Amino acid sequence: MIRLIFAVVMALGLGGAPDMVRAQDSAASAEQANVPVRLATVTRPPFSMVENGKDTGFSLDLWDALAKALGLETEIVRTETFGEMLDLVRTGQVDAAAANISITSSREAEMDFSQPIFDAGLQIMVPPGDSTNVALLSVLLSPDFLLAVAAAFGLLFLVGMLMWAFEHKRQPYFDQPLNKALFPAFWWALNLVVNGGFEERQPRSVPGRLLGVILVVASLFLVSVFVAKITTTMTVDAIQSSVNSVNDLYGKRVGTTRGSTAAAMLEQRDVRFRDFADLGTLLDAFEAKELDAVVFDAPILAYYVNTVGQGSAELVGPVLVPESYGIALPTGSPLREQINQSLLRLRENGTYEKIRTVWFGPQGG
Repeated sequence: MIRLIFAVVMALGLGGAPDMVRAQDSAASAEQANVPVRLATVTRPPFSMVENGKDTGFSLDLWDALAKALGLETEIVRTETFGEMLDLVRTGQVDAAAANISITSSREAEMDFSQPIFDAGLQIMVPPGDSTNVALLSVLLSPDFLLAVAAAFGLLFLVGMLMWAFEHKRQPYFDQPLNKALFPAFWWALNLVVNGGFEERQPRSVPGRLLGVILVVASLFLVSVFVAKITTTMTVDAIQSSVNSVNDLYGKRVGTTRGSTAAAMLEQRDVRFRDFADLGTLLDAFEAKELDAVVFDAPILAYYVNTVGQGSAELVGPVLVPESYGIALPTGSPLREQINQSLLRLRENGTYEKIRTVWFGPQGG
């Protein structure tokens, strides 16, 4: 009898244990479901920004779709800088981070990443190209050119006064007092150089004719020298001022953000650059004409060029250093596998493509 009672008790105990465990797991899951997932982000249009008091952007819209699929509530933690956002992930103060976060080996050593959510790369942004006008203006206003023009005008004035001295008693055009002959004499010399002189005002004295011949011959060289000077300077300035690739950045005023993949690439290429704490101050410096070029994430620069910077900036050259963006997670995060599976489902059912098209158009991204 004792053995029978003991067997019944053991059977009841063993049968109830799994139910108890499952009940505890269900309670823990219910408690976890009520705790919002903390998502760090930083303002990087069009991936993350605030419009009309609402957090939006490609990365945040994609996260909203993921959270909805996983039944998660989200608390947005918007940081001032990109580095601060990543620090929150490294230290586990947030559950995830989404913006334009490039997946790199150095970052992978300090945190986990989801599958790629966007294919991007680096590109160069410069002021709008009007190199011909800029080069011509720089030539015309250069001290060397202005000095040469002043010297040429002085020479023409001197030649005109010599012609007046030779011709004022023989040529009606020069037959006037010195104080009234200053400009007519200069005008005669200028027209002789530019147009070959006046047919009806040919010098009549031997010294005047000799001076006229010398001036005509010299004018051929003078005009050629001026044309060559302008052409050469414009060509050199156009070559020196144009930026079409990384190789053109040497010697230029280049800017990017501190700790970015663009900064790492520029350091690797030994290109000197100014690093800014955030994208806003970088773009402010560009708009203030403190920079000749900006190297940064291609889709973000493209968004700036087509919105705020329209008409004042343009992208040049191909996309440099292809990159993939991902959702950053603390190392060992239990959300990683759930997010990856949900990302695959969003791609398969077309949700991902709809979100991407909203922000980048049918051909974007």
